[in-house]
Amino acid sequence: MTPAEITAAADMLFQAELSGQQCGLLSLAYPAITLDDAYAVQAALVARKRAAGARVIGWKIGLTSRAMQQALNITTPDSGVLLDDMVFQTGDTVPKGRFIQPRIEAEIAFVMKTDLAGADVTRDAVIAATDHVTPALEILDTRVLRTDPATGKPRVIYDTVADNAANAGIVLGAERHRIDAQDLRWVGAVVKRNGVVEETGLGAGVLNDPVMGIVWLVQRLAVYGMGLSAGETVLSGSFIRPIEAEPGSVFDADFGAFGRVQLTFA
Repeated sequence: MTPAEITAAADMLFQAELSGQQCGLLSLAYPAITLDDAYAVQAALVARKRAAGARVIGWKIGLTSRAMQQALNITTPDSGVLLDDMVFQTGDTVPKGRFIQPRIEAEIAFVMKTDLAGADVTRDAVIAATDHVTPALEILDTRVLRTDPATGKPRVIYDTVADNAANAGIVLGAERHRIDAQDLRWVGAVVKRNGVVEETGLGAGVLNDPVMGIVWLVQRLAVYGMGLSAGETVLSGSFIRPIEAEPGSVFDADFGAFGRVQLTFA
């Protein structure tokens, strides 16, 4: 994609979010789009949001499970940027119309104690740089159509990455834990929607260890001369499949001793 096309695509996504009307697939509009192009569109979109007053507060990692990677025919996770206007607290109600087609995922959030960067980052380095971990929900949304109505073509990884990895919100639990207090592979959640169990999962679904999600992110950011900053929050990746969040949905994610996260959609 040319610089002008990248700008145009970012503007289209930005306007789709403002209007609540999804735009067409970038993978159809720009058939030669690459993953690097998609991340360039994402960066341009985030720049538009920052210019409008939003502040970067961290990162999200997506597509960490084998099931989701196979569904999109990829072999690598993706990442997006968290902004301050995306934050909710457990027990909050999402206003009606805030999102277009929201879905919910359960994750473990890492809050960084120190900066962390470098292609040679290790698991031990991530542990040392983490202040605490906490239960979280991610609110996914899509400013891009999930399926093109004319061709039936579904969105692909390039559409998702350009759309800030489908990120729309983050819901943090009240509990804080030392990262070495327990084996995060065995931290799981029972996620109910309107009182019915919809999904269950374990942290091991994230690259066999949620810490390795952070390792992957730091290594990817190193390619662009970037890294994590102290105080940033990082969603390490979902260990359940996305759950549709229709109006009136009430979610209760029970992480057992790790905590609980609840959210209502008006």
